[in-house]
Amino acid sequence: MKTPRSILWLFCIAFVTGILSCKTGSVNLFKAASPHEQYQKKLVNIGLDKTVMGSAWLNAATISTQKALNINIPYRENGYFAADKVPATAYKFKVTKGQKLNIKLNKTPSGGALIYIDVWYSTDQSQKLIASADTLNNPIVFDVDETGTYLIRLQPELLQNIAYELEITTGPSLAFPIKSKSTNSIKSYWGDDRDNNARKHEGVDIFGNFRTPVLAVSEGTITRVNENNLGGKVVWMRPKGKDYTLYYAHLDEQIAIEGQEVKIGDTLGLMGNTGNARNTPTHLHFGVYAFNGAVNPLPFIDPVTKNPGAVTASNTRLNKTLRTTSAVKMLSSPQSEATVLATLSMGTVVQANAATGSYYKAELPDGNIGFIQSNKLVPVTEPIKKLKINTLQQKVYDKPDSLAAVKTTLNDGQTVSLLGTFGNYQLIGSAGVETGWITK
Repeated sequence: MKTPRSILWLFCIAFVTGILSCKTGSVNLFKAASPHEQYQKKLVNIGLDKTVMGSAWLNAATISTQKALNINIPYRENGYFAADKVPATAYKFKVTKGQKLNIKLNKTPSGGALIYIDVWYSTDQSQKLIASADTLNNPIVFDVDETGTYLIRLQPELLQNIAYELEITTGPSLAFPIKSKSTNSIKSYWGDDRDNNARKHEGVDIFGNFRTPVLAVSEGTITRVNENNLGGKVVWMRPKGKDYTLYYAHLDEQIAIEGQEVKIGDTLGLMGNTGNARNTPTHLHFGVYAFNGAVNPLPFIDPVTKNPGAVTASNTRLNKTLRTTSAVKMLSSPQSEATVLATLSMGTVVQANAATGSYYKAELPDGNIGFIQSNKLVPVTEPIKKLKINTLQQKVYDKPDSLAAVKTTLNDGQTVSLLGTFGNYQLIGSAGVETGWITK
């Protein structure tokens, strides 16, 4: 015999109130127990994991990462977590070594309930927790030390209505090596041909006036000051706490000395054209060398930062039941060229959980999620047509599933409004109010 839903809700509210009354304090990045893990532990300690809602919250945390959708950075999303559901959302995206990742979340109401944010470095074999938001939901900012796929999960506390704005951007992790910060000064890039294609360029060339000051791009230590045939007068620098070395070449004069501790903006030398640059315009060759050799330095210093586009899909339709206006494609990411996850027939019912650009992140009644163009969806408030119930359609389910709970039983011949469809089921209502699902 199933526990009545109203009793279960009261039971859960009593336990969750206890949790919310003893929130955790501020938690630093990289701490062993993230705020999400601490909350999960509290659920288990008070036995809420044995309830339907508690176990659903724990399962949602896992399932959301398994169903993570693909996004491109920069990214902006407006979303809504409903108190009467147990939501979690996750995304995958690619970033490059040397970038600085910025994740900012604004929520309404700003105080009270938490949205737990965790970020992992993800491979086919494993996931490594990189950072977690503190309990104040301050921005997550960290240097990307490994090129690859990263995964972010958002999950709110139980029984909370929260609207949120998520923004994920990248920028350079280091300062620019000359005072004039402009991409126009970069004239040669990583991988360009050198010496009649005999080798590839292992850095970027930044052009400027003769004897332009060349600057430290971070706090760190000067590890070597010397000369060589290719680079001429060079300075090597190790940023504090990093596993790579910076290389400044073709200097006219070296000012820094070996072993010197420097700060951002300190002058290391003056730009010139020594070494194999003696017949070229004055420029700085800037390189980054890690344990396995040279890496592309542009992400470390790129002065161009891209901002996410505006959200044009209406926020008023978030957490609303919608239906498709025609046959539409549900996509793996909010781009028209993305992988098609499903083709939905006209009238298919979805729920809009978030908006990004001109797309809604939509959830089907079976829990599958994807992105749909917002102009292909309308609210279900206006019925498609009237239906007359037959003897096989009298049971009204709370989900499009014959094993779901029966909400009510209709009379044979009763007239109802058809609001949408999913698979072999139809969503019905009366006067624009959703009632439930019946078989076709």
